[in-house]
Amino acid sequence: MATAFWEARRQEGSGFWSSGHTPTLIAAFLYFDLAFMVWVLLGPLAPDIAAALGLSPAQKGLMVAVPTLAGAALRVVNGLLVDRIGPKRSGAISQVVVIAGLFAAWAMGVTSFAGTLVLGVILGFAGASFAIALPLASRWYPPEHQGKAMGLAGMGNSGTVLAALFAPALAKLFGWNAVLGLACIPLTIVFGLYMGMAKDPPGAPAAKSLAEYLTPLKQADAWWLMGFYSVTFGGFVGLAASLPIYFTDRFALTTIHAGYATAACVFAGSLVRPMGGALADAIGGVKALMAVFALAALALVGVSLSATFAAALACFVIAMLALGVGNGAVFQLVPQRFAAEIGVMTGLVGMAGGVGGFYLASSLGLAKQWTGSFAPGFLIFAGLALVALVGLALVKAGWRARWGAAEGVRI
Repeated sequence: MATAFWEARRQEGSGFWSSGHTPTLIAAFLYFDLAFMVWVLLGPLAPDIAAALGLSPAQKGLMVAVPTLAGAALRVVNGLLVDRIGPKRSGAISQVVVIAGLFAAWAMGVTSFAGTLVLGVILGFAGASFAIALPLASRWYPPEHQGKAMGLAGMGNSGTVLAALFAPALAKLFGWNAVLGLACIPLTIVFGLYMGMAKDPPGAPAAKSLAEYLTPLKQADAWWLMGFYSVTFGGFVGLAASLPIYFTDRFALTTIHAGYATAACVFAGSLVRPMGGALADAIGGVKALMAVFALAALALVGVSLSATFAAALACFVIAMLALGVGNGAVFQLVPQRFAAEIGVMTGLVGMAGGVGGFYLASSLGLAKQWTGSFAPGFLIFAGLALVALVGLALVKAGWRARWGAAEGVRI
């Protein structure tokens, strides 16, 4: 059914915009954008929350890492829901949970470290939007436009820029707890737009048993893709959550100035995500990822050696640019290999990305507490990027021979 639909769209026009459903693509972007904004909300607020609750460096790291871990686990759940009840209804449920949770946290207040962890779990539902927004958008588009469609929908991770820009200033004006309630306003507006614009794509896969959903995990390709995304997206979201803490602790920036610096880094990574998908469509996801891992590793080593704010900021921007391209490149490869399981694979790969983000954010806090420096955390993650580079070099020939040539798509 989906193949017939794409053929009909091709007859209407060969361009990207005529091959899918633009209102749904826009709705997926808006949903993803605002969900990501609140997913990393504890990062920009972390210095104020830590001061109010007397948190240690390790507790700060864990506080900003919990939403990424919760989001990772919930992405699998959302991946299953997408294939069971459709992406639109799955997205509606997730948005209601996040709005209700933030409103309750604002109304009752968050007064302990345990409370921040509970809030982090609720915010995980926002991070799990990844497993909904991308299938919602991508299933409307044929294989040759998958990289662009997923890249544009995935550019919603730019919501992390909004959190970094506005959360510290709003916290200074109204207090950090009030920011939780204020976030409900744009979330509610986007929820209304989403319900009016989004439309479930045609050709939805038939319902499967739970065991069948996890069938991709029996294949090594799934684990490789999950590992690669744990580095690209894990690095992106881990840095997005941790940079406000890093800039305030390392260079004594105010929370507002740290937010501006974080926003610059995150904006760079968000902006190039669709470019990464388009680049992967043009030259192949494997070639794009090999450059990504090498550049990200060099930039993170540079961060660990930086003695000045300007040098660290420059290295972070380079790292985020590389990781943003990598996010788009991985999701150019996923639908080529697992088109029939795109819902659950989006959840599984997204889960791996969240786990990578949890590791990076929590390890930076532990490194600071145990050694007095963030540098060991950055160096270890740079090493993981190099491990991913070696792994990609090992599998690329087999991928091209087994499924790249068969699909006629560059990988």
